[in-house]
Amino acid sequence: MLGALVFLCFSLLLARFVWLQVVKHDAYAVKAEENRISLVPIVPTRGLITDRNGVVLARNYSAYTLEITPSRLTASLDDTIAELSRLVAIDARDRRRFKKLLEDAKGFESVPLRTRLTDEEVARFSAQHFRFPGVEVQARLFRQYPQGETASHVVGYIGRISRAEADALSAGDDAANYRGTDHIGKEGLEKSYEKLLHGQTGYEEVEKTSGGRAVRTLSRSAARPGSNLVLSIDIELQKTVEEAFGDRRGALVAIEPSSGDILAYVSRPGYDPNLFVDGIDTQSWDELNNSPDRPMINRPLSGTYAPGSTFKPFMALAALELGKRTPSQTTYDPGFYMLGGHRFNDDVPGGHGTVDMRRSIIVSCNTYYYELGHDMGIQAIHDFMRPFGFGQKTGIDLENEKTGVLPSPAWKSARFKGAAGRWVGGDTISVSNGSGYNAYTPLQIAHAVANLANNGVVMKPHLVKTVEDGVSHARRQTVTNESYRIPLRRENIDFIKQAMVGVTSEPGGTGYRVFAGAGYTVGGKTGTAQVITIRKGEKYNAARLAERLRDNALFTAFAPVDQPRIVLAMVVENAGKGGEAAAPIARKALDYYLLGKRPQEKDKSKVEKQDTVNGNAPPT
Repeated sequence: MLGALVFLCFSLLLARFVWLQVVKHDAYAVKAEENRISLVPIVPTRGLITDRNGVVLARNYSAYTLEITPSRLTASLDDTIAELSRLVAIDARDRRRFKKLLEDAKGFESVPLRTRLTDEEVARFSAQHFRFPGVEVQARLFRQYPQGETASHVVGYIGRISRAEADALSAGDDAANYRGTDHIGKEGLEKSYEKLLHGQTGYEEVEKTSGGRAVRTLSRSAARPGSNLVLSIDIELQKTVEEAFGDRRGALVAIEPSSGDILAYVSRPGYDPNLFVDGIDTQSWDELNNSPDRPMINRPLSGTYAPGSTFKPFMALAALELGKRTPSQTTYDPGFYMLGGHRFNDDVPGGHGTVDMRRSIIVSCNTYYYELGHDMGIQAIHDFMRPFGFGQKTGIDLENEKTGVLPSPAWKSARFKGAAGRWVGGDTISVSNGSGYNAYTPLQIAHAVANLANNGVVMKPHLVKTVEDGVSHARRQTVTNESYRIPLRRENIDFIKQAMVGVTSEPGGTGYRVFAGAGYTVGGKTGTAQVITIRKGEKYNAARLAERLRDNALFTAFAPVDQPRIVLAMVVENAGKGGEAAAPIARKALDYYLLGKRPQEKDKSKVEKQDTVNGNAPPT
């Protein structure tokens, strides 16, 4: 019986051997090979971002990170962090950020607790590493934005890949390319050019022991670094404009009309993108997200504003092109325009008297455009403005661009129900003056003025001028050809341009004082747009309104007039008249770009002049 039992046991053992080594040989051979060989991803170096002159706006640097894998901890998370804080400085912000990242992380993923460890901190932890299973020090590449808040809405930022993003990557074609990658572009150009900036992940085929220790590298496929982006932005012009804005809210877009290069792209206030790289803590996020100034809003791209009187040159051009007015034809302005018993007031009590088209632009006569709009009709206005880009996406290389509103009867009937959707004559009067249902982004307004300055040749506005290959350094230009042409008569364009020159060069022009002695010819147009509707019979009084209910100040310009090198459009929120609040900022931008003159240099010359008057030696 014992012999039979032994025979049976050995028979079962032999059968199992046959099953494993003969029947299942191929399957287990593959598994054994997989256990012996591991594919380790090599994360590519992210591409750099520079301005048009080579100034670095986004770069990489290496540093040590203290990371925790929650699933591998033997003690509680709180006890582990408390013990680690005895070795490495961990402040409240680190804890808040870690907690936020932990919510999005999977249990088997490591989550950074502290970044940018010093060599001394690395040494202290390494000596006590055995006490902390599940805690590691990792060498990582980090993103840095050396310009800080400057051009933050252009560059954007990267952040750790969230669960939703990880799921999207897994379901897409780039799942393999993002193995080992922790960060991804979240906003700005970092997001819209993510695939080019990321590069191509490489792999190492590593032989290891049954315990997981690496023995040798069998083969290696090098990672391909991401492409570098060379922007059209002039970062010094950007800084000049941002400093000129100060604490005021608003936006400015400057474009080179002949190429579509965006020279400055300002959204104020901004934010520091470096806060997001390691994962922003809850307190800092709440401060940004709940601020009444809304620093996270990309105003040139998604802020929509009534253009105010900056719309008038386009209305005048439409009148010439459609034969509704001649340059010499005049309108009498008594200070108001009557339509169906409703009074539309001019901004000057008593009116401007008799004005022709040129004068209507220079002094910004509302009544002239009330009458013109009524004669043209809304459909003609809509059809003429559309090719200039009003109410149309420009196609800029940023995501989430707003369309804006170029109003028409069809738009209103779709927007409002019933009788409220019927277009009335008063709607046309308001639209013709740049108010009413008009709502455009600063980018759209700048693009429209660029098309005018470029004599109807439309160039696609863009922030990335060239893409540089990360290996060969070969460069590819992003926009090479014009998009289309607006058929306009040259004599009409020249007339409008010269009228806009009068705004800044003739006494009585709404921008005359600001551009006196500029040293270059500039065509401009001021604008003031209401934020709230003033009730009938009341007079607008800024002093009686809350600051955020006051009028927006706008200004558009191009210079030099003969061959424009720069076009700009801007809005200063709740700042009042465009000639007083917006035009001075535009003057500083144009002075820098065309003359190389900086605001501080002008201030210094004033100080030197004053010191000389006082008998003091000028500062050195």
